[in-house]
Amino acid sequence: MTDNPTARAIGTALIVSEDAVATRQIAEAMQELALSVEVCNKVSDAMDRVNHSKLEVAVIDFSLGTQATRFLEQLRGSASNRTAVAFAITGSFVETVYALKAGSSFALERPLTFDSLRNTFQAAYGMIVRERRRYFRYPISVPAAVSKKGELEIFGETVNVSESGVAFSGSTPLVPGAEVTTQFTLTNPQLAVTAECKVCWTNDKGQSGLSFLFLPSNLSSELQVWLAQRLEEQLPDLVTRRFQSSTPS
Repeated sequence: MTDNPTARAIGTALIVSEDAVATRQIAEAMQELALSVEVCNKVSDAMDRVNHSKLEVAVIDFSLGTQATRFLEQLRGSASNRTAVAFAITGSFVETVYALKAGSSFALERPLTFDSLRNTFQAAYGMIVRERRRYFRYPISVPAAVSKKGELEIFGETVNVSESGVAFSGSTPLVPGAEVTTQFTLTNPQLAVTAECKVCWTNDKGQSGLSFLFLPSNLSSELQVWLAQRLEEQLPDLVTRRFQSSTPS
């Protein structure tokens, strides 16, 4: 039984175009790289998607005229999608230059071919992987402790961990906005983490979101490598080699 390259996606790509042929070509090339593809024919629907969901990749067809630049402006102004890798579908060199100036990361110039698309996406793959890893939350439950100066230590466990923070579950509620120190040790391989954090959110299940305020640079690098390994484990075999070549050592 072969692995389906879209079964475990490295990220989500949104294609905004009324061109059914171009959309199909781009979607097929992206799915080869384990990207989950969504399509919007209307720019208004795509803008709503940008406002409410995280994307790793966005493709906008510049045959849509000024709506294309409006979409890119909204993408780059979005808190969660401003660093998404953006591709523009263009019809000429002049339009390509305009699209790049407007905020696109890459251009897909018509006539589109599978080879040209594959080459462009291959060149962009490292950026896509890094964008995915920035928001990647790995579910893991290990013992953890949270402390605040002058107060008793709170014990619990991690819920998930990312480059920017950790979700914590404990018996005592934390206070949003409080600055705390958290300690936990990740496994396979072991990585001991001690970090200064800010409590960003809490819920009625006793869970809290802790955003890292300070991690030593060496620990931050080790955490990035640890998460990269976990992300790699979730990739289809067909794209693992691409991922490995795109991950900084």
